[in-house]
Amino acid sequence: MTTPIAVTMAGSDSSGGAGIQADLKTFSALGVYGASVITALTAQNTRGVTAIHDVPPDFVNAQIDAVFSDLKVTAVKIGMLSQPRVIETVADGLARFNQTKIVLDPVMVAASGDRLLAPEAVEVLRRVLIPRALVITPNLPEAAVLLGADIAKDEDAMRAQAQKLLALGPRAVLIKGGHGSGEDSVDLLADAGGVTRFAARRVATDNTHGTGCTLSSAIAAEIAKGRDLVSAVRAAKVYLTAAIAASDKLRIGSGHGPVHHFHLWW
Repeated sequence: MTTPIAVTMAGSDSSGGAGIQADLKTFSALGVYGASVITALTAQNTRGVTAIHDVPPDFVNAQIDAVFSDLKVTAVKIGMLSQPRVIETVADGLARFNQTKIVLDPVMVAASGDRLLAPEAVEVLRRVLIPRALVITPNLPEAAVLLGADIAKDEDAMRAQAQKLLALGPRAVLIKGGHGSGEDSVDLLADAGGVTRFAARRVATDNTHGTGCTLSSAIAAEIAKGRDLVSAVRAAKVYLTAAIAASDKLRIGSGHGPVHHFHLWW
C-alpha cells in the first residue's frame, strides 16, 4: 500500500502552535507522512510575532527540488508566503512538478494580530498562485483583503465573496466563518457545482493559535488519503473542532494557546 504523503510549504512558528509545526502535527495525527518546504522563520509565541526572517527564494527552490524529486507527494498545503519572489518560486515549483492537489491558506495575519504577508505580495498571490489551487481557505478578513472589500457580516455576504474569489481561478473556495458571530461557526465551500455549508458549534476558548493552519493542513491530509474535496473539508472541520474543544487541557503560554492536535492520544 502506498504511504500518503503531504507537503507543507509555510513559515516556521518557534512556539510550535501554527505554521510548519502545526501542519506536521496535523498530518501525523491524521495518518499522513509529512514533509516540508520552509518559506520563512518567525520568532513567535502565544502572545505574538516579534521577528520574521524570510528564506531566500533560491533556498526555497532547493527545498522544493529535494522534496518533490524524491517523494511521491499526494497533496500540498501552502501557508505563509510573505514575499513576492517566494510566491513566484513556489508557483514555479508546483508547475515544474505537476502538482494540482493544492490547498492554499492565504495567511496574512496571525491570531495575535501581527501581519505576516507583505502588502505588495497580495497581488502576486492573486495572480500566480491562487489560480493553481484546488481550494483556497481564507477567513473573513483574508477574503476581504483579497477582494478589496469590507468583511462579510452574514452568510449571504460570504456566499457573494466566495463567488468573487472563484473568479480569481481556484477550483474551489472555502470561506471560513470563525471570525463571525452566532452560536455556530459556519464555513462555506463554493465550487462550480454550488455551495456546501459546514457548521459547528463555537467553542468558548482563547486557544485559537494555529486554527487556520490546522484546518487547511487537515484538508490536505484527507486529500492525500484519497478523499474528495467535500468529504475532506467535512472530516477536517470535525478534527479541528475536536482539537479546539480539547485545547483547554493544554497549558501552553500566556496568550492565545494552541489547539490540541493529539487530543485522541494524550
